[in-house]
Amino acid sequence: MLLVLTADIVSAQEEVSDKFKKGVEYYTSSNYKEALGEWLDIYNTGYRSADLDYNIGNAYFKLNNVPGAILFFERARLLKPADNNINYNLQISRTLVVDKFEEIPEFFFVRWFDFLSLLISTNTWAFISIISFIIFLILLSAYIYSSRYRIKVLGFWAALLFMIISASSLAFTVHNKSLVYDSKKAVIFTPSVNGKSSPDNSGTDLFILHEGSKVSIEDNVGEWYEIKLSDGNKGWVPANSLTII
Repeated sequence: MLLVLTADIVSAQEEVSDKFKKGVEYYTSSNYKEALGEWLDIYNTGYRSADLDYNIGNAYFKLNNVPGAILFFERARLLKPADNNINYNLQISRTLVVDKFEEIPEFFFVRWFDFLSLLISTNTWAFISIISFIIFLILLSAYIYSSRYRIKVLGFWAALLFMIISASSLAFTVHNKSLVYDSKKAVIFTPSVNGKSSPDNSGTDLFILHEGSKVSIEDNVGEWYEIKLSDGNKGWVPANSLTII
């Protein structure tokens, strides 16, 4: 699998950059466990980057840790949804998952809304929204206070355009935050787990899941999560059987 060598990591603090490069050296020498350790050290400091997540996913894949690979490829895709390498490696990893479910297709506008929301960061969308709103107020003032007909017409339509841009950017901001920072998706990490009819061990077994399966989190009660599969089925699993993306 292709490896990202430096990318935006280089612009980070020197210690992070040095650890990243050291991980690359380990990886290219086939010391995948050591490379993973270096990159996870960076990740655990709170540093977030699609390139870092992508390389961690590659290291997990080389170590035959399928759920770990899928988890970090999914995290990388949230930060770079259009990256071909990330999407390709994620698809390769998914072929190694035991469970194969028939997916209920999403409406195309939902997929596009997700994609557009993830094209740039939450902060960038918020910045665009604020700037557009300021321009809207300026143009609205021109419409209200100008005595010239042409300026009033141009001010009105331009203000309307920037109001739409501001509102759309705000919607993308909120949705980006919910996808990246408040994810309701998770990956099963235990070799196998039974989906229960209720949040306790006495519940009826509804289905069985294996490591690497991606699920949606619907609810939680204590140490149990209610999950939804891609085919629409729901059940309860222990919280320690999955990791949130």
